[in-house]
Amino acid sequence: MKEYLTLSEASELIGKSKETLRRWDREGKLNAVREPISNYRVYKREHVETLFADFFKQEIKDNFSNYEEPHYEYSVLELFAGAGGLAVGLEKAGLKCAALNEIDKWACQTLKKNRPNWNVLEGDIKDFNFNEYNNKIDVVTGGFPCQAFSYAGKKLGFADARGTLFYEFARVVKQVNPPICIGENVRGLLSHDNGKTLQGMISILDEIGYKVFPVQVLKAINYKVPQKRERLILVGVRKDIDIAYEYPKPYKKIYHLKDALKKGELYNCDVPVSVGAKYPNTKKAILDLVPQKGYWRDLPLELQKEFMGGSFYLGGGKTGIARRIGWDEPCLTLTCSPAQKQTERCHPEETRPFTVREYARIQTFPDDWIFEGSIAQQYKQIGNAVPVNLATEVGYSIIKFLNRYYNLSKPK
Repeated sequence: MKEYLTLSEASELIGKSKETLRRWDREGKLNAVREPISNYRVYKREHVETLFADFFKQEIKDNFSNYEEPHYEYSVLELFAGAGGLAVGLEKAGLKCAALNEIDKWACQTLKKNRPNWNVLEGDIKDFNFNEYNNKIDVVTGGFPCQAFSYAGKKLGFADARGTLFYEFARVVKQVNPPICIGENVRGLLSHDNGKTLQGMISILDEIGYKVFPVQVLKAINYKVPQKRERLILVGVRKDIDIAYEYPKPYKKIYHLKDALKKGELYNCDVPVSVGAKYPNTKKAILDLVPQKGYWRDLPLELQKEFMGGSFYLGGGKTGIARRIGWDEPCLTLTCSPAQKQTERCHPEETRPFTVREYARIQTFPDDWIFEGSIAQQYKQIGNAVPVNLATEVGYSIIKFLNRYYNLSKPK
């Protein structure tokens, strides 16, 4: 296993930003050294892993819970619902699903298969009118895809965003008029078009009557999810409501891959056997040589050059390539395809990608949640989903907000 790690590699290994590592270096928590051959500033792997262990001790206990019981029955309208990760999490928290919209036919089949009682509105959101839900829904949620806006002037308005999926999200919020709306997206939205895209979204919600609270990126590992996944959360509260929204507090305890696939706190049995993708023999021969927590740099030098080709000589850690996950670490972010070269997620002991049910466990779906379509379609649905446990914690924060709102506004 490689003895020294670059800044990028160390950052990827423990899920902390490069700036955090630099700060730790300045503070003396994690000292960089000169790599003997190249003389570059690098980190000793054993030092990084020791610090990692200090941050992610299993015996750390939390003395709080985000759980909040709903005081009334609260309803959700979900847009861009996918295979139901967000919806299942909100349901676990105690919110009732009034309707869901999704365009992908296989994701819709998954929703209908698992929750025949849910009102699944299959098709393009542009074709649906939601006026029937006006003032009858407590929260509109949606993982709207990130699309660039076209800037004609200095300020992006509601009408200017027409044709984008965020416009549709805002249109539905305007039609339904819920007390609160929640959008979720990838972290990259923060920097998309130098931040202009996000600012445009905030200005649109402001225009239709919603105050947007400071955007946060929630790390799934802090919310009972054994995976280094991040989701940006955008919260709008109707301007006539003078109640602040509070994001769910992060837990100290971090769950690892073994917590997802083995019997323990997260699941009461080992992961069920299921179908899964396979590596071609050429890739399997390479990955057979990679240890747990290892990746392409753990291969013999000549094999590194052969496997990586021209990218061997380029900068960056490329730590997702030929990556084998360890039992005692959270999984790296799952993608829509389990065997792509840039984002391999190899099983700790067997040289294969994670199976469909293993994928679902890492996303904290319940074992009885069935995915429809081909294996490729199932991986895609799971990879695109919001982790269920993260969604549950967000659900508690919504309930906390709605409890305060309705306790103040409804007569005793």
